[in-house]
Amino acid sequence: MSFISYLIKGISLGSVYAIIALGYTMVYGIAKMLNFAHGDVIMVGGYILFTVMTSLGQSPILAVLASIVFCTLLGITIERIAYKPLRKASSLAVLITAIGVSYLLQNLALIIYGTETKFVTSVIPIPTIKLAGGNLAIPGQTLVTIPVCIVIMVSLTVFIRKSKTGRGMIAVSEDKGAAVLMGVNINKTIAITFAIGSALAAVASVLMFSSYPSLTPTSGAMPGIKAFVAAVFGGIGSIPGAMIGGILLGIIEILGRAYISSQLADAIVFLILILVLLIKPAGILGRKMNEKV
Repeated sequence: MSFISYLIKGISLGSVYAIIALGYTMVYGIAKMLNFAHGDVIMVGGYILFTVMTSLGQSPILAVLASIVFCTLLGITIERIAYKPLRKASSLAVLITAIGVSYLLQNLALIIYGTETKFVTSVIPIPTIKLAGGNLAIPGQTLVTIPVCIVIMVSLTVFIRKSKTGRGMIAVSEDKGAAVLMGVNINKTIAITFAIGSALAAVASVLMFSSYPSLTPTSGAMPGIKAFVAAVFGGIGSIPGAMIGGILLGIIEILGRAYISSQLADAIVFLILILVLLIKPAGILGRKMNEKV
């Protein structure tokens, strides 16, 4: 039963990566920007959870709502202040700005909360379920994380394809100039994209810190990088690709830790990414884009 347990754990971890990767893939697919501060929004969501539940003594439901609202507003603010002025700038300028925003959020958290590790109380009260005579244990967090990931992916897909705002996002991703002529408000569309991505980061924060409760100012850095890898792995810009990439990444990481080496698990993840990109540079579900010159 050990392999099945590791597999379930990998799918659960991969579902968190997938939710984070959806934020990356939406922002890149629509605004053509790599928001490397996305992982730090997850960290901020964790601190909001900690503050509302531990410092203020409020209910987990209120803490989750506060985290989602705060991260959504934070995403809109970051886009408006840091990224909006750079829409016509080079990719390098956007990348450097994103790294700067990332360090800004980390250092603000360091100033406010200090270096001491905080521990977030799980907001998922579902007990562990034991199957196969007790040989297979499925944590309550896993029972929530995987369905939440599926619901988010399906809802996001329907929203993009069926809603007026979603169709506007598709238009902006294809051709900003043509989208303007069609009456699409680019500023509003990109702001909504960042808002959705940051809200997804908050949801991922809730799920991640329910399973891994330790919280520091750098807690979002590595999950953010791995989720970006998952987005590239699945094909950045593709919503199903982000989910597939995230789940595969989680399975690879957990199986690598279990059967190869816990110290080399991260290296194995990035090595497999390199191999995939050598074989299929656009990712699993990505498509090669021809640039206009």
